[in-house]
Amino acid sequence: MQKTVSGVRGQSALFYRERLSPSLWVIVSAAVAAPMAALVIAPIDTTVALVAGAVVGVAIVALLIAGSPVVQVRDGILIAGRAHIDVGYTGEATVLTGDDARHARGPGLHPRSWHVIRGGIDGIVIVEITDLDDPAPSWVLSTRTPDRFAAALRRAQATRRTPSR
Repeated sequence: MQKTVSGVRGQSALFYRERLSPSLWVIVSAAVAAPMAALVIAPIDTTVALVAGAVVGVAIVALLIAGSPVVQVRDGILIAGRAHIDVGYTGEATVLTGDDARHARGPGLHPRSWHVIRGGIDGIVIVEITDLDDPAPSWVLSTRTPDRFAAALRRAQATRRTPSR
């Protein structure tokens, strides 16, 4: 369920985009609510119970997917969930996977950092924030392709620093 895009579209430079949708096991677990809803309504009417169960299952899965945050680098802006920052205020991006990523999500997590962390997504990228007025020293972002995300951020930073002709 990897949904990443990179490249240039039209006039806006889109370097990276990923929807942090829930993993398959989370969607399957949420879909279990459908038979539960049907069982609650079954004593009243079985047809209504089947319809209600289907509606509840589809609604929960749709809400999980629609409510998933997006991480993207576009037009010199890093967007993570509802927050955005100009890439000129970002520093080094550190890519972490495996045990290092688990430590960064747990005991190594800085309390003042901006976090967009999703369970089931192993990769973590920690982006240093160089803006002195920003209270967050870094952004901690989940991503399925941390190397591609870090490369896209570096490309956007280089593009931002290069004067246009």
